[in-house]
Amino acid sequence: MKVTPDIIKEEFIGLEAEVVASRHPGYVGIRGRVIDETRNMFVIEHEGRRKMVPKAVCTFHFTFPDGTVVEIEGRLLVGRPEDRLKKRIKRLW
Repeated sequence: MKVTPDIIKEEFIGLEAEVVASRHPGYVGIRGRVIDETRNMFVIEHEGRRKMVPKAVCTFHFTFPDGTVVEIEGRLLVGRPEDRLKKRIKRLW
């Protein structure tokens, strides 16, 4: 998978995710499959339980089906999933 700034337009439901940094230490280390997404939260199935993780305060590692691991700051993902497709993206790197 080619990693470009358009990566934030991808569908994250169904991907493996891990919280690698957060302003709240209780969220760090949550790892599992993303089962739902709202405007401000990801629902991650962690050890058989559903965990609600806020996007704005966390940094995530997402593992795509081809094995590519991408680190994305959650503040870039805040917003409804369908609206992210329309969002103009500034060059991040």
